[in-house]
Amino acid sequence: MTTVPEVRTRVRIPLRFGEGPAVGSEAVTFAGLSDGLEHVAFVLGKPGPVPLVRLHSECLTGDVFHSARCDCGPQLAEAVARISEVGGYVLYLRQEGRGIGLYNKLDAYALQDSGLDTYAANAALGLPEDARDYTAAAQMLTVLGVQQLDLLTNNPDKVAQLARHGIDVREQVRTGVFANENNVRYLRAKAEQTGHTLALPFEDWPASSAV
Repeated sequence: MTTVPEVRTRVRIPLRFGEGPAVGSEAVTFAGLSDGLEHVAFVLGKPGPVPLVRLHSECLTGDVFHSARCDCGPQLAEAVARISEVGGYVLYLRQEGRGIGLYNKLDAYALQDSGLDTYAANAALGLPEDARDYTAAAQMLTVLGVQQLDLLTNNPDKVAQLARHGIDVREQVRTGVFANENNVRYLRAKAEQTGHTLALPFEDWPASSAV
């Protein structure tokens, strides 16, 4: 029997990043999503007919421990701030390590330390370069009544997957670029191998930076 996705719980949660003021949000949980994972939508501001939306994949090291090996934490903070101003949603998706899990991500980090880029490291472990499937995200948006949106992302695959599930992306809105000497090779790999819309200072950073 197929279960139709539906809202499970709504609860108010103030969000705070760093020393900034708390931002009001409503956390929404769901039942019946296709992958059975505990994804959460955060409603920010007053979403209009075409809200600004961020699909943010969970990153324990970046979001919680502020690792400089990726740009996930700064992207999440930026998304909450920007979406709160105009109204919309952050979908926090339980897809650690582009869908391969925390331990596998850390194993991939170890391989990156030997010189592989982020995608080659996944392949060396026998894992997909990017295992994320945004079917559940499309279901969440549909339950929330969103059929058209502006998507805050540098990743064209998110746009393409939502379109395949009937969600109209009116505009792809670029995130900021949060480059540092530890993550520039990681960001470069995303730009060069999977078409992320990132303008990076390629010539200004050392080639030996971490990936």
